Amino acid sequence: MTGIGAIPTIIYEVIQQQRALHAERPVLIGVSGAQGSGKTTACQQLVHANPRYANFSIDDVYLDAQQRAELAARTHPLFVTRGPPGTHDITLARETIAALMTATADSETPIPRFDKIADKMKPRDAWPVFKGRAEAILIDAWCLGALPVAPSPPLNAVEEEDPNGQWREIQNEYLRTSYAEWFAEFDAIVYLQAPSWDIVRRWRGQQEVTLRGRPLTADEEAWIDRFIQHYERITRSMMGRGHCASVVVRLDEGRRVTG
Repeated sequence: MTGIGAIPTIIYEVIQQQRALHAERPVLIGVSGAQGSGKTTACQQLVHANPRYANFSIDDVYLDAQQRAELAARTHPLFVTRGPPGTHDITLARETIAALMTATADSETPIPRFDKIADKMKPRDAWPVFKGRAEAILIDAWCLGALPVAPSPPLNAVEEEDPNGQWREIQNEYLRTSYAEWFAEFDAIVYLQAPSWDIVRRWRGQQEVTLRGRPLTADEEAWIDRFIQHYERITRSMMGRGHCASVVVRLDEGRRVTG
């Protein structure tokens, strides 16, 4: 497969390796990496190049605002913010993958889609449908393959709102249980490793500029600064090998592959 860039090419090679090992079924490939690392773009390029590849993001199986509010009321207020482990419908993700795994040539498999603006799942009749049997199922997620993080004092201003570590430990419990069970089902996980946390912050800002089509205001920059602090601890841990990925792709600040 040519003309798709270095990162998609590496993922494609992993897909082919796994298909050689599991020719009787679709292969399940995870693509992991910090916000802005290019994981979603790479998966979309591969799906565009091969319509027999199915794909969805962990962002497509968020718990909605009401569900997160209920989770926050039961556990810790910081769970109102979507993204950290515990704020995804892992059951829906696994059910969708299972349906794709058992699909036949005549199957039509609905693929979840989350409306980030409305902060709720789109109606099922608005979900895209994957027709037929997939060769590969690609899932992209910032925390795919993450391992629990050892306790430590608060790392940033958001974590200072969790002084006794309850929010962090509940995330760890999810990573030990439902998320770990899901991660274990993947044939391979490719991790796109950012060069530093500062670069991750820059990439996240670039995403917002692209989304909004204009420079960000000071308030929007401040919002990003706070938002990404919810992800910082696990992202830093994964950058320091706190993951179970089978393939690590090291990137420079321009998202070019360095190794």
